[in-house]
Amino acid sequence: MPDKLKYILLLLICITAQAAFAQQYNPNNQRRPNGFVGDTAALKGTNMAPLTAEQQIDTLRKREQRSRDSIVFTSKFIRITNENLLKDSTQLFPIDTTLTNFENYSPLFQPRSPKISLGGTMGLATRSLLFEPSKTIGFDVGMHALDPYLLTPQDIQYYNARVPYTLLTMFSAGRTEQYFKILHTQNIKPNWNVGFNLNFIGSRGFYASNQVLGQNVSDLNAAVFSWYESKNKRYNLLVNMVFNNLKSPETGSILNDSVFTSAKGSFDKSTEPVRLPNTYENWKTGGFYIKQFYYIGRIDTTVKKGGANILPTQRVTYTLNYNVTKYEFLQNDIDTYNVFPDYYYSANRSRDSLNLTHIQNDFGYSFYLRGKSQKFVKNELKLDLGLTHDLYHYTQYVTDTTLDVNSNKVRMPDKKQDATFQNITVKGKLSYRFSDRINLEFNVDQIVAGRNFGDFIYDAKALIAGNNKTGKIILDGYVQSSSPPLVATDWISNHYIFHNSFHNQKTTSLSFNYINNPLQLDLKAEYFLITDYLYYTAQPGGIDAHPVQLSNPINLLKVSLGKNLSWRDLHFDNFIVYEKTDYQSTLRVPEVYTYTSLYYNMFLFSVLHLSVGTDVRYNTAYTAPSYAVGLGQFYNGPDITFSSYPVANIFLKATLQKTNIFVGYDYANQGIFSKGYYTVNRYPQQDRILKFGVSWMFFE
Repeated sequence: MPDKLKYILLLLICITAQAAFAQQYNPNNQRRPNGFVGDTAALKGTNMAPLTAEQQIDTLRKREQRSRDSIVFTSKFIRITNENLLKDSTQLFPIDTTLTNFENYSPLFQPRSPKISLGGTMGLATRSLLFEPSKTIGFDVGMHALDPYLLTPQDIQYYNARVPYTLLTMFSAGRTEQYFKILHTQNIKPNWNVGFNLNFIGSRGFYASNQVLGQNVSDLNAAVFSWYESKNKRYNLLVNMVFNNLKSPETGSILNDSVFTSAKGSFDKSTEPVRLPNTYENWKTGGFYIKQFYYIGRIDTTVKKGGANILPTQRVTYTLNYNVTKYEFLQNDIDTYNVFPDYYYSANRSRDSLNLTHIQNDFGYSFYLRGKSQKFVKNELKLDLGLTHDLYHYTQYVTDTTLDVNSNKVRMPDKKQDATFQNITVKGKLSYRFSDRINLEFNVDQIVAGRNFGDFIYDAKALIAGNNKTGKIILDGYVQSSSPPLVATDWISNHYIFHNSFHNQKTTSLSFNYINNPLQLDLKAEYFLITDYLYYTAQPGGIDAHPVQLSNPINLLKVSLGKNLSWRDLHFDNFIVYEKTDYQSTLRVPEVYTYTSLYYNMFLFSVLHLSVGTDVRYNTAYTAPSYAVGLGQFYNGPDITFSSYPVANIFLKATLQKTNIFVGYDYANQGIFSKGYYTVNRYPQQDRILKFGVSWMFFE
């Protein structure tokens, strides 16, 4: 009997040992990096090749299907691209989860592209503070004061999301300004992604009465998008539908022109009366966009860390863009304070509108001739040929008093313009890449038929790069001839009527750009020669804004320098721009602009990334432009130059797991140098204000 018990005990020990060795020891039940549980493919000491990022994602996807509890989803499951990144190859990048520039969410206060506006809050009419010429040709309505708040088909980003991804972002300054964004995307198949964007801007500004809805900004952007890539990587389809509804108040400014200089100041700025409390601009756009790529012939790849880029040898593209835009100006107030120079149809009510329908068909063919390299592209000759057909139809209405069938006076929309026309543009691009360090590129866009016949832009660019320490040089030059916009040549509204014939505005530009990433240095010098410059002005002491063309050429030199310094966790980022022109009073831009950010980074409790610092913006004094209500244009009015002082912001921002947070105090130094400041004549800018922002990422 004892012998039998001995054998039974020995059998139990063997069974227990076998079960024990079948389990891997994992103290505290910790998961392996990257969400793997017992994945021996990437373990040291094996003969198997390390998995690429794409293979890791596929492995995780299969494991997730078997056991969703074994994976912790992170941002590495999401890859992002856009239309530009898909032009020459299929390129995907990780999503940005850093805190970089998180506090500068407003398009008005971007460090390298600052803007002036009618009040310093989002949603109001704006233009660039610095000289930033447009590089477009063809038909242009000329209405751009609300462009920064529009969502266009080219702004859409596309994703490869192996798990559903949602991003919720909110910025708030109380009732003064609110901004909310929703992004959701997911793959319905491994090679087919869909998603949507939804953005809201709500702003009462600093001088809007709480009881008057007409003084509130109310903007909505919505988009639905999809990206499909065939399994053999030869076919790509980009589809999006975009809708915008922008409502921007045009108050004509507050009545108190000495709000910052008088001893009394303003007791409550929300009670300051404005010239037009119920008048506003309303833009609506809607349309769909379809772009298709197909790769013909051999497909090459360049191997990079974490994946590979798909490179075609021949490619055909087709783009269909259908868009309908409606610009409306709604005056609901009697012009007691002479905001408008005159009226042609109604003294106290305007319903001006322009309806534009645009259908674009674009065809392209690309040919690539390159050597075979697995790490980078070299000795590549590329030829792009394109043909674009644009069909436009627009109608313009005003509200006028007419007689009905019973001879009673009624206000009805009255059509003043109705036109249909087209443009045909030929495009060409020739580039030669000697290696990943030397690249030459030539671009030609020429309108060969249609209303804007003769418009063109010719561009040449050279890239010369050294090793990682020496940086790279970009040489660029272009010649442009663009037609004057519709608003300057044929415009009929209640307060402004123009019938002008202007020459094409011509721009010649040369630039030198040196970039050194290890030194965090970016130096750029630009020269512009502009002839037949078109701008808006008024008679001395008047408000009759109207377009004029300068007969003399304008010379402008623009030098910008970006340099970031750091010592341990202390960072000092700087950007400075110097602009010098022989027509400073015509262009109305400051001679010097600077942006400085001083901040300290820290990592607390192994989970919290914290950044504390201050931003300071400053520009030298310049002659301030005025704004023409009802025309939507900034113009050269009275020669008024306001004093200029630094504007300082204090911020704290942090990352905790999948959440970014920031708290800021804008214009913290208000009252030290001055009580406030102006960037546009008669329109006071922001006051000191506390802001809060948060961004949540959700996976699954």
